[in-house]
Amino acid sequence: MILGGVINAAGNVVNGITGGGKNKSQKIKGNVVLMKKNLLDFNALASSAIDNVFELLGQEVTLQLISADTPDSANGNGGKLGKAAPLEKWNLTLTSPLASDSTYGVSFEWDEQFGTPGAIIVRNKHSAEFYLKSITLEDVPRAGRIHFVCNSWVYPDYQYKKPRIFFTNKTYLPHEMPATLIKHRQEELEVLRGDGKTQLKTGDRVYDYATYNDLGNPDLSSSLARPVLGGSTEHPYPRRGRTSRPPTRSDPSSESRLYIPGTFSTYVPRDEQFGHLKTSDFIAYNLKVLVQNIIPAFEAFVNLTPNEFDSFKQVDDLYLNGIQLPTDALNKLTSNVPLPMLKEIFRTDGQQLLKFPVPKVIEDRSKPTAWRTDEEFAREMLAGLNPLVIRLLKDFPPTSKLDPEVYGNQNSTITKEDIEYNLDGLIVEEALSSNKLFILDHHDTMMPFLRRINNTSAKTHASRTLLFLRGDGTLKPVAIELSVPHPDGDKFGAVSKVYTPAEHGIDGSIWQFAKAFVAVNDEGHHQLVSHWLNTHAVLEPFVIATNRQLSVVHPIYKLLHPHYRDTMTINAMARELLINAGGVIEMTFSTGKYSMELSSEVYKSWNFLEQALPNDLKKRGIAIDDENSEHGLRLLIKDYPFAVDGLKIWFAIEKWVRDYCSFYYKSDEMVQQDPELQAWWKELKEVGHGDLKDQPWWPKMQTREELIESCTIIIWIASALHASVNFGQYTYAGYGPNRPTISRRLMPEKGSPEYAEIEKNPEKAFFRTMASQLQTLIGISVVEVLSKHASDEVYLGQRDSPDWMTDSTPLAALEDFQKRLVDIEQEIIKMNNDKTLRNRVGPVNVPYTLLHPNGDVGLAGKGIPNSISI
Repeated sequence: MILGGVINAAGNVVNGITGGGKNKSQKIKGNVVLMKKNLLDFNALASSAIDNVFELLGQEVTLQLISADTPDSANGNGGKLGKAAPLEKWNLTLTSPLASDSTYGVSFEWDEQFGTPGAIIVRNKHSAEFYLKSITLEDVPRAGRIHFVCNSWVYPDYQYKKPRIFFTNKTYLPHEMPATLIKHRQEELEVLRGDGKTQLKTGDRVYDYATYNDLGNPDLSSSLARPVLGGSTEHPYPRRGRTSRPPTRSDPSSESRLYIPGTFSTYVPRDEQFGHLKTSDFIAYNLKVLVQNIIPAFEAFVNLTPNEFDSFKQVDDLYLNGIQLPTDALNKLTSNVPLPMLKEIFRTDGQQLLKFPVPKVIEDRSKPTAWRTDEEFAREMLAGLNPLVIRLLKDFPPTSKLDPEVYGNQNSTITKEDIEYNLDGLIVEEALSSNKLFILDHHDTMMPFLRRINNTSAKTHASRTLLFLRGDGTLKPVAIELSVPHPDGDKFGAVSKVYTPAEHGIDGSIWQFAKAFVAVNDEGHHQLVSHWLNTHAVLEPFVIATNRQLSVVHPIYKLLHPHYRDTMTINAMARELLINAGGVIEMTFSTGKYSMELSSEVYKSWNFLEQALPNDLKKRGIAIDDENSEHGLRLLIKDYPFAVDGLKIWFAIEKWVRDYCSFYYKSDEMVQQDPELQAWWKELKEVGHGDLKDQPWWPKMQTREELIESCTIIIWIASALHASVNFGQYTYAGYGPNRPTISRRLMPEKGSPEYAEIEKNPEKAFFRTMASQLQTLIGISVVEVLSKHASDEVYLGQRDSPDWMTDSTPLAALEDFQKRLVDIEQEIIKMNNDKTLRNRVGPVNVPYTLLHPNGDVGLAGKGIPNSISI
């Protein structure tokens, strides 16, 4: 007989007394979803065999519930601990040769005194790590279903000083945390912070800071020494993740570069690594194969050829017909790289290695030279790879902000006579007053580095490009000024020459050269500043500070965490292969060994609040406040695809963040009194971006508005801003002549042999001046890898788990955000089909889709991932 009890749907007695008069514990059933280390891992077979032995010896994976209600003095007043329960049938579940999920059952003993589970301890007694995705408890008395979102690698238990703990998917501000779980919340953050001293190894979960002192390799060669970026007023920089590698022998301020070919050897916290992302892992592998194997094959190829392109047709053949690779180079390559991998990277059958996908900028073969038009040259400043630099010209002639005591007179030499004939009947003053003149200015950024750059194999200019806004909404370039330092010294200023549009003869060829020199500057600024510095580098401190100071149950952690996925890993890979001394960037860009130093110089003027798109547009004079316009902003260039689409995305993000934050923070006082939030922001400013900590523009984080604006900026940088400067790389820069990255000769003067060469054979002269054959091949290959979307991409508005939280109001706000993004997609499609908006598609017939929220796998040229993951 049953007294005073009820029977639940499973037939278990709850709060009941059986006829025997004793409390009976019941079983709580659960499901655990995880991914074993797959069989493609060379350690997996041995680990699996050892695990079989461990299973027989009773060593297993166990889970132990922690009560959210009942304290236990034996647990330091943390929650009462349940009895450890093993995963069921571990070795009866076959491990797939590919990474895939497996589901296991688990049964927990539970009694009335335990209360509701609030956290869970997971112990791995096996010999190999596994990726734990989620734990779900079913039919928990008085609680129903309880879900734990884990998404973490769990290593063998002996590697941890503290056991692995996971919290339910509930969200708690610090003062709302159940008292029994506070201890566990604090201990978990302490683990993630580490002690700042311990040698870090694979499987560690420590997030800490370091300067960029690992780019050089002075032990290998003094020519590979590079200045430390960060920690000084001379070379300020955002911080990167600490790796704890020892210093170099020749320079104690530089960190050594432990590099093992074929592996990724830089420490990154384990849960930040690509390991559980099959396609991202594959793309990363492509990048390593490219740098370690394919570039040497390119070198072998060009050594057996004239080493130069002679015509645009030869470049076009890379995409349309392919180029035969010499047998020796092919054999050497295929001995190191499996043929399936070569087919994936270059679509080769083993004979035509050098056949690339046709970049969209030349895909329309009915207009094969459309990329060379002035209209397309200007349009790409609004809808291309780097639509972040063009600004309204407010003073004529343009002036320089460089210190005249150091650099002399650096003001522009462009005159009214150079441009007035091309202003559609306006004089300069009228064009200025009617907001018709714009400038692409790469003068002040380049000039301080030009003397050093031009003493290397690269030869280039600082540039200013003036553009006029026509009545049809398009821009036309009206003058390009190219400058070099005065031969007698910096204090004597610049030596400048002005070029104006021409279509035919030698003047037309010189004008094309002038545009190419501008493109070299713009491509360098794009890669080093707009892309690397302003997205990858500046965001990494946010990733580190968030993991160190905000608990996984904190609402702001839950808001921001999806926007950090894989960023630390791709940044570490960049330091290892791309931005390091002698790496791909130094090999293929005019800025060469000074590339990262240049980005440090630009970081001096970085301003967090100016990363907000409305603030950026207003700073550049592109937008003005107008209460009668949508969102109170009016664009001076109405058909500015990046700005138009970007503002739609920006305000959609801002509304989502506002709705989310307003649910958890009902007042400014709640922001001020949140210790985790305040510690997060303090560390971010004083350590993560510590070189700029005294700047007055930092939000004080004392109001809800400051919190909303800051989180919106972070999400914008990680998602839409990065997408706009990354995923169109192959579209535009995959065709080298459209976006050359390096110039090897200065603009020729009349009477010189180089000038005569342009007169005789302008195409051949172009390729002798711009990137070499090898540099072109490397550049194309790198941007192809970096422009691809992974098949497991998580796009803006999406979450990788539907159970990421339990609060209904934020979940409803996310649904609203998702619906708004769908509407924006339709608006973008409609605008791209509007023939009156000429900048949306342009002469090359490439619609602007880089801020289309959803994307496709591969070289889609559209889609906004949540995070900087490639």
